[in-house]
Amino acid sequence: MIVLIAPEHTLDNEIIILHELFREGLQYFHLRKPHQDFQFYYDYLNQIETKYHNRVVVHEFHELLEHYNLKGIHFQEAKRRETSTEAFQKLRKENKISISSSFHSPEELADCKFNFDYHLLSPVFSSISKQGYEGQGFKVNHINKTIIGMGGVTNKNLSEFDKLGYNGVGVLGGIWQSQSPVEDFKIMQKHYKN
Repeated sequence: MIVLIAPEHTLDNEIIILHELFREGLQYFHLRKPHQDFQFYYDYLNQIETKYHNRVVVHEFHELLEHYNLKGIHFQEAKRRETSTEAFQKLRKENKISISSSFHSPEELADCKFNFDYHLLSPVFSSISKQGYEGQGFKVNHINKTIIGMGGVTNKNLSEFDKLGYNGVGVLGGIWQSQSPVEDFKIMQKHYKN
């Protein structure tokens, strides 16, 4: 499983590259632009072909679900901590969407009472996109949940994530800072199809 996170700051050709990745089979695109407002998200989604909206997960402005047929919503760590298990259960019952969340500790992930569709855990290896974000090499083989490893993901270290027990990777810099993002995605995709 590959989760692609949007670059924090908009890049030239970002939407063009995103459409190429969707055409190549990208199923999970996390729209995360922490410095932007609702209108920016709205305009961004309007640039994405409607047929791909069901592959987009939003980090902020969950009310966008009322306007678009999105794949799901994501809860950042702080928002997850202030949301009750009951509220998550109600969300799941009322919506046919994916619900995911971010974690920065395997212990907190293991102890979380609500079982998200998938859990993003970081940093596994040192981040490509965030300077000084040092990898922790978290092992998760013992946790019976769908866990996606983030931090330092490239098409060359996917087997390292496998060994540590991850069900997939969450990639940002490994795609958006690549000279050949579509080719790198295809290599990652091939790895997870095997």
